[in-house]
Amino acid sequence: MPKILIPLAKGFEEIEAVALIDVLRRAELNVVVAGIGTTKVSGAHNIEIHCECLVSEVKSDDLEMILLPGGWDGTYALAEDKNIQRLLQEMDAKNKLIGAICAAPYALNKAGVLKHNYTCYPSVENEIRLEGYTEDKSVVTDGNIMTSRGPGTALCFALAIVEKFKGKEAAQALKKGMLLDFC
Repeated sequence: MPKILIPLAKGFEEIEAVALIDVLRRAELNVVVAGIGTTKVSGAHNIEIHCECLVSEVKSDDLEMILLPGGWDGTYALAEDKNIQRLLQEMDAKNKLIGAICAAPYALNKAGVLKHNYTCYPSVENEIRLEGYTEDKSVVTDGNIMTSRGPGTALCFALAIVEKFKGKEAAQALKKGMLLDFC
């Protein structure tokens, strides 16, 4: 079963992280939640998540995807963490899937793995680059990189990832069961 890493750093956006974890696990994908420096990580709104391991313990060879939630403080921490940056670069070199939502494409850009076309939370493109930024799509895929806009698009983003791993029928069944007519 494919293993997907969701790393959490202090200040992560809770809606994005929890929606991604929940939907991917509903699809019976193997999601590993890892903390940066600690296994108890507080989000932007002081919700604490207990992680299964530390990011420093994770190897890119064991993963099929790394998926970064946003939140400015969490994003900056992901962009500065040497283990996250190493994982992103190793996974990109192996053409493995990399995803980021909200402000987190900033961390992809810092690692040098963000492709030409992407989306992010409005205004974050000013911190990344204007060229290639798309504001009219909830999810943008360019090569092995998937990006999404923010908290309100987290469920649609998760379904797009489910479709990548499990196919369109599985994603549609999950969408129907969760009453996600808007995705």
